[in-house]
Formats: sequence, structure tokens, C-alpha cells
Amino acid sequence: MFYTIRETLIASKRAPLLTGLSAAMVGLALFVVGLFGLAAYNVRVYMETLEERVEVVAYLRDDATTAEIADMAGALSSLPAVLAVDVVTKSEALERAYSELPEFSEILSDLEVNPLPASLEIQLRPGNRTAETADRIAEQAGLYPAVEEVQYGQEWVVKLFTLRRMGVVTTTVLGTAFAVVAALIIGTTVRIAIFARQEEIKIMQLVGARDGFIHRPFLLEGGITGAIGGALALALTYTTFWSVFNYLFTISWIPWEWAGIGVSAGIVFGVFASGYAVRKHLREI
Repeated sequence: MFYTIRETLIASKRAPLLTGLSAAMVGLALFVVGLFGLAAYNVRVYMETLEERVEVVAYLRDDATTAEIADMAGALSSLPAVLAVDVVTKSEALERAYSELPEFSEILSDLEVNPLPASLEIQLRPGNRTAETADRIAEQAGLYPAVEEVQYGQEWVVKLFTLRRMGVVTTTVLGTAFAVVAALIIGTTVRIAIFARQEEIKIMQLVGARDGFIHRPFLLEGGITGAIGGALALALTYTTFWSVFNYLFTISWIPWEWAGIGVSAGIVFGVFASGYAVRKHLREI
């Protein structure tokens, strides 16, 4: 272990420019992954915000009695997929129209009779805000005689979840592609370091050094390069986030667990890419 650490430090001192360039290349590769992760996380947050708005609205007939409305609200609230049922009276619906649609306030104020119906707003539980669940709840609500019409924006909900599935697939494919590119860059930089020390490796083989003994300094060097590159990528990603947040528009920072996974991934990629590059080179010489 002492030899491995010493050889790694000697190699870094011997070629500091190469070590710095290797770490910078790894950092830039992981920075691209970090930017993609930042974008993917904010798309996810935005989609979850939209999902919270998925609800079923049952518009009631004007002759619906208070007892019928209360019975409906209680029955629908007991459904496993339903989080809450809010009763919106005709007067409350008119007040909302005044506040949310000020351009129509003059038209509404001239009407002698309130044209807006009372309604039940049925909120779905997290994990049940899907087109299938909303459609099922809408069918159940429509069975009540007091209900005149049920809406939940079917086309909008279907498009929302289609976009979410597309986002998951895109995130998986592009994230994997960027990770592979980062691994290739780490392997290439380590391979450059191996070529710079191939005479030393040949001498070690001639004196009987085993492949594992030769591997260890390069594995440690790859891990250190990956760690430095990961830290650099994290710093660049946070700087980008800070700049966008303060000068362009509001976005959310990725969970720190993701950041830790990113740096750890840099170390793991560094070790595995180094091991692959060293084994391949030893087979060639």
C-alpha cells in the first residue's frame, strides 16, 4: 500500500501538467453529466408540480340538495385513490371567477343570476394522479344523479404522462451515454499516462513484478483523477446553477445525494477505466 501511494504521488509530481489535464478532461465530461442531471431534475420537479394539479371536478345541478352533496362528498372521500373532496358553492365559484378572470368581472357583475354551478373538486393521492385513475374516479362521480358534468382535462392529463414517460426514457439514454463518454475520457487519459511510463512498466515486468503490483498505482491514480474531476464538475455545475438562479430564472438545485453519487461515480469510473486501460496495455507489450 505504501508503494502504491508513493508511486502515485511520484507520478503526479513527475507530470503535473498531464495530471491536471486529465482531471480537467474528466471534470468537463462529468460537468456535462451534471448539467444534464440539473436539467433532468428541474424537469422532474416541474412535472410533479403539474401532476399536483391533476384533479377531477364534478359540476352539480342547480337543484342538488345539501344532503345529496354531503353524501357524495363523503362517499368519494372514502375511495382509496382520493386525497380530499372540496365543495365549491355557486357563490364561491363566482368569487373565484372575479379573482382569477378579472377581464370578465364587468360581464359577470352585470348578470342578475349567478350562472356558475356548484362543484366538487376531487383531489387525488400522490401516486394515483394518472389518466387511468382520474378516468375511473370521473366515471364513479358521474353516476350520481346530482352531477351534471364531470371534467378532468383528459387530453391534458394524457399528454402530461406521455411527456413524463418520454422524459424518463430520455434521461436514462442520455445519462448513460454521457456516463460512457466520461469513462472513455478517463480511460484515455490514464492510457496517456501509461504510455509516458511504459519503459518503467517494461522494467518492472522484466524483474518479475506481477500485473496486480503494476496495476495498483494506476488504479489509485485513476480514482484520484476521477475524484478531482468529480469535485471540479460539482463546482462548475453549482456555479451554473447559481448563475441561472440569480440572473435568468428560478430553478432548483439537485439533491446533495445526487451530487455525492456524481463524485463517487467519477471515482468508480476512474478506477475501472484505469484498470481496463492498464490490462489492455499490458496485453499489448
